[in-house]
Amino acid sequence: MYGKNLGDLSRVPPTGFEPVHPPPEGGALSPELRGRRYGIRLPNLARSNERNPATPERIRVMSATTMSTAYFATGCFWGAERRFWKMAGVTNTSVGYMGGSTENPSYEEVCTGRTGHAEMVKVEFDSALVSYQRLLEEFWTMHDPTSLNAQGGDIGTQYRSSIYTTTDEQWETALASREIYQAALNAAGMDEIVTEILPVQATVYYLAEEYHQKYLKKNPNGYDCHSSTGIAFPAAVAK
Repeated sequence: MYGKNLGDLSRVPPTGFEPVHPPPEGGALSPELRGRRYGIRLPNLARSNERNPATPERIRVMSATTMSTAYFATGCFWGAERRFWKMAGVTNTSVGYMGGSTENPSYEEVCTGRTGHAEMVKVEFDSALVSYQRLLEEFWTMHDPTSLNAQGGDIGTQYRSSIYTTTDEQWETALASREIYQAALNAAGMDEIVTEILPVQATVYYLAEEYHQKYLKKNPNGYDCHSSTGIAFPAAVAK
């Protein structure tokens, strides 16, 4: 639009951001009169305590404030990602590597066990639609958290059970949920949970190769190795 003839700028309705210097004598118009001149209704800015309407833009901003991120490792990340992406309130998932000592590792390097990374699922969710507690309930029951560095036939440190928390609230909720599920396992005569629960802090999440992303969406009948204790999360506290 630069360089074009914009015509008579005096006919353009005011934007609400007019210069603060005073207008010429007799030239000041109230917001109501300015609106009448241009055939539009302008808000009375003096009534600043009015509740803003829930416009689509405002709804999007409000939704953005409830977006959160969680990180879970339950063994092979293919099946775990599918379990999470199917949950209502989860807006996006990806898989990657976390908790190791090597920068930007490849899948082959992680599988050697020498990098120290775990296969991780990154879960982005709207906490107004699904709680972190609900994600934890899915986490505990989709794999066997009593199995050290192995899930079914998948054996190695990359298949360990892990939770990386992004806030103090997530940390406290994860620890509390572990105690609740451990009590349920104890009642069933099962072993102790070996899941590591750590704050993210400076831990880097490295996105896995593209062919791993949404693997079971690309290959619906693909490999999905997930052992389970068979013990449900106690319904009395499930949310």
